[in-house]
Amino acid sequence: MLKHRVITAAILIPVVLWGIFSLSTYPAFSAVIGGFVLLGLFEWVRLIQLNENQAKLSYILVVLALCLSTLVIMQSKFLFAVFLVASISWWTLKIAMLLAYDEQSSTHKESLLAKLWTGAFLLVPTFAALCYLHQSEGNGPQLVLTLLVLIWSADIGAYFVGKKYGKTKLAPLVSPGKTREGAYGALAVTAIVAFIAALLLGLSFVQLILFVVLSQVVVVFSIAGDLLESVYKRRAGVKDSGQLLPGHGGVLDRIDSLMAASSLFTLGVWGLGLLS
Repeated sequence: MLKHRVITAAILIPVVLWGIFSLSTYPAFSAVIGGFVLLGLFEWVRLIQLNENQAKLSYILVVLALCLSTLVIMQSKFLFAVFLVASISWWTLKIAMLLAYDEQSSTHKESLLAKLWTGAFLLVPTFAALCYLHQSEGNGPQLVLTLLVLIWSADIGAYFVGKKYGKTKLAPLVSPGKTREGAYGALAVTAIVAFIAALLLGLSFVQLILFVVLSQVVVVFSIAGDLLESVYKRRAGVKDSGQLLPGHGGVLDRIDSLMAASSLFTLGVWGLGLLS
């Protein structure tokens, strides 16, 4: 499994780097992100067992239309800030629900409509946040890469620290393999990476401190994204959201942490004055 993950990552990372630094935000980069959203939607409708073809098509078209509508919202800084705050608030609520999760959790009693809205809240803000970051003049691609590296660092730290030292289950009813020690490893590794990234971005001392703090909150949200997807996979009785990426599962398995962290990171670096 680890071998397959490494091979897939070795192939994908150069492609991702090329896309971030070579594509213009509109239409190329946004179209690529939209493609990932589309793939994620196909996986999501399977997870929530939306079986009727007409319903699937209608839902996918609606979510893609919502993604396009965010490009209009971005024209107003105030409206887009409200949009990001709404996304972060939704994720904060989900984190609270995960902390209180049990077999009688309300997640088990969600209506189909609630599941459809959840899919939209997962994917639409991710599309919008990545596009907004990427379009920032001068440092947009660097900020997108920074976000991805923070997410990857958290995953790597959690995996290796958890594998070696993990004893205490983080959320046994949701994802039995994750441990608190792994989460601490994710926080530690990401703090180091954030410190280095802040130096490379040329941040002031105060900005550096705040950026490292931001990275820690980003890790918490990224872990929540992973756990939330695990809830729906558990309900669907599947190990992975798909089989597109050998050793990694599906698209949602690769971007679950990103979905949770993208809005927070975007608003955070915006607040630090890093977006133009």
